[in-house]
Amino acid sequence: MRIVVVGAGLGGVAAAVGLHRTGHEVTLFERAAELREAGTGIVVMPNGLRALGELGLAGEIGGHDMRAGLWGLRDRLGRPLLVTDMVQVRQVVGTPAMIDRADLHRVLRAPLPPGLVRTGTPVERLEPGPIGVTVVSDGEPVATADAVIVADGIGSRLRGRLFPDHPGVGRTGRMDLRGMLPRPPGMASDLLVSQLVDRRNGAMFGLFPVGEDRLYWFTDSRLDGPPPDADEARRQVLSLMADWHPLVAELIEATPAADIYVDPIARLAAPLPSFAVGRIALLGDAAHAMPPDLGQGASQAFEDAAALTRHLTGAEPGDVAERLLRYDADRRPSANRFMRAASRQSRLTSQTGVTAWLRDSLLRAVPSRLATRQLAALWLA
Repeated sequence: MRIVVVGAGLGGVAAAVGLHRTGHEVTLFERAAELREAGTGIVVMPNGLRALGELGLAGEIGGHDMRAGLWGLRDRLGRPLLVTDMVQVRQVVGTPAMIDRADLHRVLRAPLPPGLVRTGTPVERLEPGPIGVTVVSDGEPVATADAVIVADGIGSRLRGRLFPDHPGVGRTGRMDLRGMLPRPPGMASDLLVSQLVDRRNGAMFGLFPVGEDRLYWFTDSRLDGPPPDADEARRQVLSLMADWHPLVAELIEATPAADIYVDPIARLAAPLPSFAVGRIALLGDAAHAMPPDLGQGASQAFEDAAALTRHLTGAEPGDVAERLLRYDADRRPSANRFMRAASRQSRLTSQTGVTAWLRDSLLRAVPSRLATRQLAALWLA
């Protein structure tokens, strides 16, 4: 079959690889002039790794598993709130991987033949017909497909055309800063794979190792108005976290502003009524954009890609609408559970005042064995 994938982010590339490997004639359209992925680090949860394995891609990111001994929520000074042994967690859910986002994109797209990808081609609309879908870019048809996979991200224009009555994306009122830098020599490892929260203002700082010699950090704090540029955002966060564990300011200050990414945190304002409309299916953030608190964005996109590949294997053009309805029934309930769980986790970590004090007190009282089960449930929703 002829299948078009719109959007060459991580999920779109994974879907294109899976569909190509199962014998379909795939074309991947990307609006940018070149295939690349900017950013910092990214966590791929065990469910995402299993999906990549189904696509034959898991081996490409071997050796990036999290090796730190402890994971946990801590207060702003680094004192434990809910800390558990990662070895125990691995026995329950498997090992997450932490990898440079650009490196991950590069290894995922490596199996794609050059002629399969068309960059510099923004898709503005899809026109379903009796025997296929016409793909339109800059007012001109550029392809006709038996099926189209919409993977154009959280700001998806095509989602709005498919569901004109849907409220679209809404901001959460919070801001995300992300950075990556070399690990300072002699740095203690007690805060690796940790998230620090401050009950006074609801801010958060997270830290993860990337390989042996780099660190990925992120912050989550309140945002009023438009997001500032990287210099101003860093200044604001450093002021907000001035009396936190000293490593927090040290790492933020050591990261050049050019290597800091600033984003307003957003999510779908409401779940979509379906991930499939006729011969068109949605994937990744276009289908289920969620807050980043569970680290499940990429993993859910990989699960989508694996499910689409599975349901379209052996399909004929006349089967497409039915096969995509099976994909919707397969993926939408699970992805929407993660959306709700991510929103709950966001609310939990951003609490302030008495509610946050009560949260911290309850977390400190959780036994280690129960903490392991809670972390496993958090990562698997």
